[in-house]
Amino acid sequence: MILLSETIKRQVSSMYHWPQVLEIPILDSSTASVKKPVGLLHVSILRARNLLKKDLLGTSDPYVKLSLTGEKLPAKKTTIKKRNLNPEWNEHFKLIVKDPNSQVLQLEVFDWDKVGGHDRLGMQMIPLQKINPGERKEFNLDLIKNSNVVMDSGDKKKRGRLEVDLRYVPFREESIKRRKESREEKSSEDDDFLSQAGLLSVAVQSAKDVEGKKKHSNPYAVVLFRGEKKKTKMLKKTRDPRWNEEFQFTLEEPPVKESIRVEVMSKGTGFHFRSKEELGHVDINLDDVVDNGRINQKYHLINSRNGIIHIEIRWTTS
Repeated sequence: MILLSETIKRQVSSMYHWPQVLEIPILDSSTASVKKPVGLLHVSILRARNLLKKDLLGTSDPYVKLSLTGEKLPAKKTTIKKRNLNPEWNEHFKLIVKDPNSQVLQLEVFDWDKVGGHDRLGMQMIPLQKINPGERKEFNLDLIKNSNVVMDSGDKKKRGRLEVDLRYVPFREESIKRRKESREEKSSEDDDFLSQAGLLSVAVQSAKDVEGKKKHSNPYAVVLFRGEKKKTKMLKKTRDPRWNEEFQFTLEEPPVKESIRVEVMSKGTGFHFRSKEELGHVDINLDDVVDNGRINQKYHLINSRNGIIHIEIRWTTS
C-alpha cells in the first residue's frame, strides 16, 4: 500500500514539469523497412585539369555536382570557378551512406551558364566497394561523356581529369562520451575531426489526442533545428496521426547544449485551405542523445490540452 501511494505521488508530481516525458522501450531498428544510415562518405573535390572549352572566349565556368545513387537527398555542389579550365576547389563534403556494397558516388562537372541549361563537361562514377572502411583514397579520374559504356566508347574527345579524395567512415553506436573516457591515446588531428562529425536522425513516429480550436484537424509535424525546417506529410481528419517519418541532419560536431523543436500543426482544406493552427509543440534537449546514443520517448505537447507525441532521436558518429 505504501509503494502504491509513492507511485501515485510521483506520477502526479511529474504532471507539473515540462516537457512531460513518458519513457517507452527502445524499438529494434531491424524491424524498420527503410534502410538506416550506416556511415559518412567524406569527399574532397580537389581540382580538375584540361577541361573542355565551352564558352565563346575559349574557356569554361566549371563546378562539380556530387551525389550517391539510391539516395533522395539533393545533390551537393562546389563553388563555380569562372573562366578556368584547370580549377582548384579543395572543398569538403559529407554524404550519408546507407549501403556501401551497392551505392555509387556520381561526380558530374558542369559549365555554369547564366542563361539556359548548364552544359555537362564530363562525369565519372566510383562504387563505394572500392573504398575500404576508414581508408583514405585518392582518385585521378578521366572524365567521360556519360555512364553508358557502349555510347561513350565512340566518343574519343578528351574531357580532362578530376582529382578527388575519399574516405568512408562507418558509424559507431557508442556515444562520444563513452569513447572519450575509454580512449587511452590521443588521436591525430584528422581522426579527432572525423570523430566529431555525425548524423542526427529525428524520427517523428505518431501523436495522440491532438486538437485545436478551429474546425479542421489535419495534423502534420514540423522539425526545427539550426535554422532548418522539415515537415512530415499531412494526415486528414484525425486526432491520432501516425507519420513514421525520419529526418536527418549531418553535423560537424555533436549538438551538445542544443535543443530541437517539434511542432504539430493543422492545415485547413477546401474553403479553409489558408487556415493554419499550431496544435502543440515540444523542445527536446539533445545532451542525453549525445551521451546515450539515442532516446525514444513520448512527450506531452506544450500548449495542448491532452496531446502526446512520440519521437525517437539518434546520434551516430563516425
